[in-house]
Amino acid sequence: MAAPTQETTHPELPDPKEVAKTYAEVAQRASKLISEHVQRQLKKGVAAPADELGIAQAFMDMMAKLLSNPYKLAQSQMNLVWDYFSLWQHSMMRFMGMQAPPVAAPEKTDKRFKDEEWEQHFMFDFIKQSYLIAARHVHDTVCCVEGLDEQTQKKVNFYTRQYIDAMSPSNFAMTNPEVFRETVKSHGQNLVKGLNNLLRDVEEGGGNLRVKMTDTTAFELGKNVATTPGKVVFQTDMMQLIQYTPSTDKVLKRPLLVVPPWINKFYILDLREKNSYIKWCVDQGHTVFVISWVNPDEKLAEKSFDAYVQEGVIAALDAIEKQTGEKEVNAAGYCLGGTLLATTLAYLAAKKQKRIAAATFFTTMTDFTEPGELGVFIDEGQVSSLEKKMFERGYLEGSEMAGTFNMMRANDLIWSFVVNNYLMGKDPFPFDLLYWNSDSTRMPAKMHSFYLRKMYMENRLSQPGGIEIDGTPIDLGKIKVPCYFISTIEDHIAPWKSTYAGARNFGGPVRFVLGGSGHIAGIVNPPVANKYGYWLNPAAKLVESADDWFAAAQQQPGSWWTDWQAWVVAHDDEQVAPRDPAKGKLKVIEDGPGSYVKVRIDSTRSA
Repeated sequence: MAAPTQETTHPELPDPKEVAKTYAEVAQRASKLISEHVQRQLKKGVAAPADELGIAQAFMDMMAKLLSNPYKLAQSQMNLVWDYFSLWQHSMMRFMGMQAPPVAAPEKTDKRFKDEEWEQHFMFDFIKQSYLIAARHVHDTVCCVEGLDEQTQKKVNFYTRQYIDAMSPSNFAMTNPEVFRETVKSHGQNLVKGLNNLLRDVEEGGGNLRVKMTDTTAFELGKNVATTPGKVVFQTDMMQLIQYTPSTDKVLKRPLLVVPPWINKFYILDLREKNSYIKWCVDQGHTVFVISWVNPDEKLAEKSFDAYVQEGVIAALDAIEKQTGEKEVNAAGYCLGGTLLATTLAYLAAKKQKRIAAATFFTTMTDFTEPGELGVFIDEGQVSSLEKKMFERGYLEGSEMAGTFNMMRANDLIWSFVVNNYLMGKDPFPFDLLYWNSDSTRMPAKMHSFYLRKMYMENRLSQPGGIEIDGTPIDLGKIKVPCYFISTIEDHIAPWKSTYAGARNFGGPVRFVLGGSGHIAGIVNPPVANKYGYWLNPAAKLVESADDWFAAAQQQPGSWWTDWQAWVVAHDDEQVAPRDPAKGKLKVIEDGPGSYVKVRIDSTRSA
């Protein structure tokens, strides 16, 4: 079997002294790490392996059900053998110079096999197809096991996919043609550099591997990300409130309050000037206020979900009224921030207070009947285990939730960086979106426990009176103000059919819009990019079925931002003189983006 074609001109051999020095440094660092790890384990004592996520139990249940039907299992095995036989025939034909259609081919969107050698070289093509055949049969065998309960089946499917993704030949040096070429070309220096990168990530992770996704030193908040001019005009223990400097001669009378999720920092909406939703809103004549949540530590362990309502959104409304004199605002909430905004709206409705005149929800779930893949991680056993950890230290580490989200797109957010950093020996590319992704925040233990149990597990927010805020029962059906829901068709965190179901629980007029792409790209989609498009259904009321809504929807070109702006202005287009945050009634605390957003206290992150 022929080896992959090598270049006829070989690069100059590296200095042996430099190679020896590099290996010595790697060995020294590795020895230090191993010694420290052993010492830590000895101090802790040897503990029996724990199955906190219930993975082992789920697969034991699956195997028991699978083995109870030996005929079906034998049929699956015969199908696998037949596909391998077909692959052998295909490979022999190719070996003899004949053309033959592949037995298994990756999806066009699968970036793992984009290198042309995966198709053109006989050996790598055989490895690729062999993997794809095995992956398909493993998935098909365990995906629909008769007699397995729904939660266990979801868990089996999810972790089987993790295993299949991990075993891809693209993740190993000898079976990835791109890595193979680089290893020959550099005389193995890519693997040496990769080992250095691996040790660095383990060291910076405090003994845990935290794969570095981007060059975090390339970014500075307020310098090249989160640069829209503004001032911090108010703060509580929970948040800072940023007011942005106007850029138009007139502004809309109603201010706009943006409520971001508390699990991530607000500047996803202000990464760069050309794709900043915040900057775009300022340029459309909005007086924009944004909440910047605190990165909590153990001192805030007892902060409840009520505190995020009272000391977060309500406190922001009070400050905006004092600063601008306006008693009513437009408000927009992103993901968990939208769930919080909906809760606040229901609370204000119960108090018969109209302080938010129109509300917008980005990829927001208020009905958790179908939570998507996140539901894999939410059951009594897993939540109880998580609560034990949280209440011991007072908070949930941001890295733990970030790891969960990364697993949902493991090939893009884990394995691609393993190949780049550790096999190719390259440094991660500076990318602002991944810088933001690595900058997640902690969450107070009491608040997060409430959120997981009352909303995800018990789905109480969708039930009238199911949740109380500050002793007041709330009901989403009492929300009568106009609401705009924007969800995205490929969202894996807040599935659009679930957000649609929640939107139907509101008591006022609702405009539901379905954007293209996913949870981030579908929202951060400026008009100038002219990407993705969005779907609208002309019917005045939301029909019961999300599928029926989509069947009657019409796709529109461009960004949903312009549709949203027209919707906002249609409800109130009155204008006033621009409001300079430095000249308001509230004293300026500091320049935007403020100090709260700059706190990175999660020491286990690869920052």
